[in-house]
Amino acid sequence: MLRGLILLIAVLVAACGGRATQSAETPHAASVLLITIDTLRADHVGAYGYARARTPALDALARRGVRFEHAYATAPITLVSHASLLTGLYPPGHGSRHNGMRIDLKVQTLAEHLQRAGFATGAFVAAFPLDRRFGLVKGFRDYGDEMPRDLSGHVANERPGQAVVDEALPWLERHRQERFFLWIHLFEPHAPYGNPEDPAQARRPAEDRYDDEVAEADRQIQRVIDALGPARESTLIVAAADHGEAFGEHGEIGHSLFTYDTTLRVPLIVAGPAIPEGHVVDAPVSLVDVAPTIAAQTGTPAFDADGIDVTAVINGAAIPSRALYAESFAPLLDFGWSPLRTLRAGGWKYIAAPKPELYELSADPGETHNVVETERSRAAQMADRVQAISSDRLADARASSDPEAVRRLQSLGYVSGGGDRGGSRPDPKDRRDLAAAIAKVTSGELQGNALERALRDILRQDPGNPQANLRLGYVLLDNGSCEAAEPYLQAAIDAHLPSADPYLGIAGCQADARRFAAAERTLREADRVEPDNPVVAANLGIVLSDSGRPADGLPYLQRALTLAPDLHQARFSLAIAYARLGRRADARAEAQRLLDRLPKDAPQRPEVERLLTSVR
Repeated sequence: MLRGLILLIAVLVAACGGRATQSAETPHAASVLLITIDTLRADHVGAYGYARARTPALDALARRGVRFEHAYATAPITLVSHASLLTGLYPPGHGSRHNGMRIDLKVQTLAEHLQRAGFATGAFVAAFPLDRRFGLVKGFRDYGDEMPRDLSGHVANERPGQAVVDEALPWLERHRQERFFLWIHLFEPHAPYGNPEDPAQARRPAEDRYDDEVAEADRQIQRVIDALGPARESTLIVAAADHGEAFGEHGEIGHSLFTYDTTLRVPLIVAGPAIPEGHVVDAPVSLVDVAPTIAAQTGTPAFDADGIDVTAVINGAAIPSRALYAESFAPLLDFGWSPLRTLRAGGWKYIAAPKPELYELSADPGETHNVVETERSRAAQMADRVQAISSDRLADARASSDPEAVRRLQSLGYVSGGGDRGGSRPDPKDRRDLAAAIAKVTSGELQGNALERALRDILRQDPGNPQANLRLGYVLLDNGSCEAAEPYLQAAIDAHLPSADPYLGIAGCQADARRFAAAERTLREADRVEPDNPVVAANLGIVLSDSGRPADGLPYLQRALTLAPDLHQARFSLAIAYARLGRRADARAEAQRLLDRLPKDAPQRPEVERLLTSVR
């Protein structure tokens, strides 16, 4: 009875608020479950023909719904692609052209659209590029984006899919009897694959470890689908990737640099009450089609978008003739190279670059034979169409100026800090070896001596690269060589890397040498570069306390704990500072709070217990 009432309301809303693609007799979906899997290649999913796949949840979903054989992202970049999926707009329309670049907040999101139609809206994401500060929170009543901290207090930039689903399932339980829109984002297939620090794992091929992570994402998808319970029959389920991943194709490692189909083609599977079972759509579609299609499938008013409602195509109609756009401005914003803009139409694909490319996809799906010289008229026409959608410049748009955001994106392998250097820009194709070397480093796949060699090779080609200097500095610090590390950390500072990390490395060396005044100056400069970084505040408090000024250190340690209550080293140092001042009761209280917060098996517990005993 309740379900029938909900469906009746959906039909009335569609009739009163705008056109709907389906007739009133067609059952609309009562709710929507959107699952996005980061970095998932279509050709590593069983339903797409991968013989070694371990994706039973996605494969079963394809059997009971429709699989789009040729679905494409609008950018090989997490935030940009998700923004297109959730707004139905190409990147020039929603304004996010790279990770860290917030969407235009005037743009309507699918969550806002469904919330206005009475849906409960919740999102739970697995990685920092989708943090609420970048705008995709719009329309979601609940937005789970809190990342865990390690024992030193540093915030992680990603979290396991199991943790995402663990947080999402109680939300689903609370709202399962309502119309709901639930978005779950899983990060597992993103590099590094598995734990490359484990020698046994590191010896395995990267693609095998990638498949392990795809399998884990699939397990979490099954948990969510199972949790739908009876609501499953009335729920539209959409599963998609934001982009693919390259394992050396076209000289690329990872994603974001090039716009070949290796990283633009994505799996897209849709199942629901009005979706035919086991159907395959061969026509090319884009992730901008998802939002208008969901609006139609739920019987809500038409969703204004660059994409189209593909319901008719799902039901066997021919797709209208149109062009699909994609881009990557990562080469420009990360390295100062030329961006790439792409148009797909009539079986052809054009890539606007200093050395343009044109491919006849039916004869050359691997995009290996550039025919731009023999198809000059076609290439010129497509170049004009690309230019009408977007120029190769960004005007005033730039990636996030928030230093903490930039630092966290850099640690995930995005945003090298090169920026737009002006002048004539190199074609990314001519820098692919350097880009591949950088990608191997930022992926986390290299460790130990291999990592140091790779960083030194990058710096031979690009001596001013701030991220390579920073990372090599920390490799040398980990090897116990402050003297060797400091020049590289200083080079990162000189390159204006918007991060406190190089200052923290240098200050650590200065403090170890008991050059406390120099360490204090360095940390105060770090605080200027990255205000309210709790690790900087904690280190400043520690340096002041260790230099014989514990009273001066107290405010900084307290500030660090206000910003990050689980910054355990700051709490331990605060207890020591209190003990040095003779405030034994305060020292006992902080030491006990720390013990209460530490896991039972934490290696720091004996040291904290010794401190607690000494101040009793």
